[in-house]
Amino acid sequence: MSKHAPATGKRLVGLSMAALGIVYGDIGTSPIYAFKECFAPGHGAPVSASNVLGVVSLILWSLLMIVTVKYLVYVLRADNKGEGGILALLSLAFPEAKTGHRSRLAKSFAAIGIGGACLLYGDGIITPAISVLGAVEGLKVAGAGLDQFILPISVIIIVILFAAQRAGTAKVGRIFGPITLVWFVAIAVLGIRGILMQPEILKAFNPLHGLSFLAGHGKIGLVVLGSVVLAVTGGEALYADMGHFGPRPIRLAWFVAVFPALVLNYLGQGALLLAQPEIAATSTFNPFYQLCPQWALYPLVILATAAAIIASQALISGAYSLTMHAIQLGYMPRLVIEHTSEHERGQIYMPQVNFALMVACLGLIFGFKTSENLASAYGVAVTFTMVTTTLLFFFASQRVFGWSRLHASLVAGGMLMVEGPLAIANLLKIPHGGWFPLLIAGAMFLIMSTWKTGRRLVWERLRVSAMPAVKFIADMAKKDTLRVAGTAVYMASSPHTTPMALLHNLKHNKVLHKRVIFFTICVDEDPVVDKAHRLEVERMEAGFWRVQAHYGFMETPNIQAILRQCAEHDLEFHEMETTFFLSRETVIPKADNGGMNIWQEHLFAIMVRNALSATAYFRLPANRVVELGMQVEI
Repeated sequence: MSKHAPATGKRLVGLSMAALGIVYGDIGTSPIYAFKECFAPGHGAPVSASNVLGVVSLILWSLLMIVTVKYLVYVLRADNKGEGGILALLSLAFPEAKTGHRSRLAKSFAAIGIGGACLLYGDGIITPAISVLGAVEGLKVAGAGLDQFILPISVIIIVILFAAQRAGTAKVGRIFGPITLVWFVAIAVLGIRGILMQPEILKAFNPLHGLSFLAGHGKIGLVVLGSVVLAVTGGEALYADMGHFGPRPIRLAWFVAVFPALVLNYLGQGALLLAQPEIAATSTFNPFYQLCPQWALYPLVILATAAAIIASQALISGAYSLTMHAIQLGYMPRLVIEHTSEHERGQIYMPQVNFALMVACLGLIFGFKTSENLASAYGVAVTFTMVTTTLLFFFASQRVFGWSRLHASLVAGGMLMVEGPLAIANLLKIPHGGWFPLLIAGAMFLIMSTWKTGRRLVWERLRVSAMPAVKFIADMAKKDTLRVAGTAVYMASSPHTTPMALLHNLKHNKVLHKRVIFFTICVDEDPVVDKAHRLEVERMEAGFWRVQAHYGFMETPNIQAILRQCAEHDLEFHEMETTFFLSRETVIPKADNGGMNIWQEHLFAIMVRNALSATAYFRLPANRVVELGMQVEI
């Protein structure tokens, strides 16, 4: 099913290096704060040899079972034409969604899938804040009195990071991989240094230590389990970014560099705590930085900050892509999308999303102030998203791999046995900051559901007065309507009905162009559409044509390219002889019209007013566009 030819040789090495920075940036910076949180004074586990072995064991086996087994062995196999992510998996699990005739189960899981996607926004906001704060907090260990600079330095880094997004990541991305490789080598060396202090930590490979810890600590065990999940944050990126690299480079990077480095570092931090348990009671407790010799602390802080920026970049880019996919699928209003690379379609910049993320990140930094406080908010979105992926994988595996229900149940059930306790443990975080990602996800779900429902209601109102295209063309063929020179392109939401803009133009101006095109952009619920199936051109009678352009939800429609391709179907366009006609609706909320709640209708009306115009979104030549407005009550 994959669109990727198996990478080999230098290409495989290059893609694996790139995957280090883009895919593994988030999970790679987790050692800065994850282990520390498990023993944080006040809410962590008391320091003892058995507890240290138990916590390290839980972290190691979480990495092994969730990242290695679940994602790398199973989920990466479920690619949708080479693409991954929750929305792609949703399309695999319930392909009947494409036809519009969804079963009740498909509708329920569509809502769950969209909810899981919304949770990624919360993750995308918290990751830059906690990663940068955690990295800069190394100054507290490096020198006395430097802790007062942590907050302002973190704020400056966040502002610069988001301000630099407009330039794109095409050039900077080339150095992401090498920097991240240096980072993984550094944390692996630090881990080995710690293991040599106390080799007893190697006993943590025995999973019984982790199970014994959970069995003997009750609520504290659950609280610590909520911190353990911090070690696997970023796991979802393995699947979401599959389309950029293919599964083979992602697997190679994990097994050769990432997994060994993470295992060694967590073992090293545990060994340090076994050798020096008294450090847990100090105000500068940070086993990650305390593994480092004093002379190398400042370089490590700089390297950690660079790694945190790279991790943040991956999540920010992911938020852009997710928003674009939601727009394409009709779950969000049109927003400005700027392409920052001529060669990579996935490299985009969305100014409105960028500004919202920056404000939210700064709000988190000022509100929570430390990575320890932020850790209370982190993990809720991650675990719920992972559980959503597992549920969708259960259905997708039966359709894609032909598994029996028993086979799928055993695999998905095994995943849930690991993820379920992590999700339950993170429920304890909700009163202490875990509400934030849920609030963000809830707000995004409200926006998406309101827009989707509102557009459906608008279409239902317009459909009442719509005329079938075949009937309209047949009528025009019989009538002696005045025809003027040139080509008129009418954007239509459905290829089978007459565009409202055409009916309004004919009603008021009483003329038609000699050549009239009904033009429809069809966004399929596949990530990409083969170029061979991109275009459908149908010549009809009386100078009418019907053009349908098919795009996947991970693609951006290019009207100019479509018009050029139409020449292959004997339909040529000359820009100065072509006029684009668009309809622009003004939504009028009406309480007794059988639509949504009145407040939701007002929200939808606001989104309609502020949505990017079709002219700007499709990059139509502004001097060749005519917009015809109409009012619609919902």
